[in-house]
Amino acid sequence: MKVYIKNMVCHRCILAVETILKSLNLAYKNVTLGEIEFQNPLPDAMKEKMAQQLEAIGFELIDDKKHQLIERIKNCIIQFIHHDKELLKMNLSDFLAGELGYEYNYLSNLFSEVEGTTIEKYVILQKIEKVKELIVYDELSLKEIAERLGYSSVAYLSNQFKKVTGLTPSHFKSIGQQKRIPLDHL
Repeated sequence: MKVYIKNMVCHRCILAVETILKSLNLAYKNVTLGEIEFQNPLPDAMKEKMAQQLEAIGFELIDDKKHQLIERIKNCIIQFIHHDKELLKMNLSDFLAGELGYEYNYLSNLFSEVEGTTIEKYVILQKIEKVKELIVYDELSLKEIAERLGYSSVAYLSNQFKKVTGLTPSHFKSIGQQKRIPLDHL
């Protein structure tokens, strides 16, 4: 049995959910971004108790099938951009279709219908947040950041960055961390 959770965006989120599951003595097989796979179906009372504890730390259970799929799309995109450099070498539409078992056109149309924006625009927001993170870390040049995130040039990255943030990457670097947006708020 799988349960879907909104707002899980990183490894720390997985650890937080596992902590709650252990505190409730719930037997589970696996916790990944946006999903918990249980060994057995949960009684309604236990599911409600788990939901309350998850909500207390900013997560939310998703019961609606469409919203579950949307959350899975978002988690795949986050994985694609933030957590696995090798994935960026793949075509995003092929990656999403392969991971989720639906044609990309269906996923794209559903995402636009439910979220009011396109997958492409969501990907741009995620990429810009990754660029911000890498700029703040100050370990890579802008050219290296552009290459890592699949931009064709530094100029293209800079133009997109300014379009989304209103700032050039160098101006952002000078003001730093206060302009980052949590991934679950994108």
